[in-house]
Amino acid sequence: MDFKSISVGGMINKRVNELEMDISRIINFLKCSEEELQEMYNAESLDTNLLLRWSKLLEYDFFRIYTQHLILFSPPACQSIKQNQSVKKSKVLPQFRKQIYTQEIIDFILELIETNAKTKLQIINEYNIPKTTLYKWIEKYKK
Repeated sequence: MDFKSISVGGMINKRVNELEMDISRIINFLKCSEEELQEMYNAESLDTNLLLRWSKLLEYDFFRIYTQHLILFSPPACQSIKQNQSVKKSKVLPQFRKQIYTQEIIDFILELIETNAKTKLQIINEYNIPKTTLYKWIEKYKK
């Protein structure tokens, strides 16, 4: 899974094929035409309300893909700004746990190390993964 370039329409299409879902059910649920459905499959991004409906229909959290992108690719400066502002904004927006690493992210990071695409130090610096966390993953998931 490439979290750097996201084409949510293609991922939706793959999930529909995986579930072998009937097109008429999708059209009825989304209240759209077959042409609009094809446009959605080709879209790189979708409106959040529409993406939420797709997530419910296909029983898959498509928003998690964007969350993983943020975890991996947000610049360090932005992360420190977010941490400083989170205290101020805690009453305005819901607060979530600081970092939630899914198994896909852990596998991605470990694959970078195993293929020598990046060193441990590069991963720690570029993805802001704590050193102890990285070494725990290596110990726990080494093949």
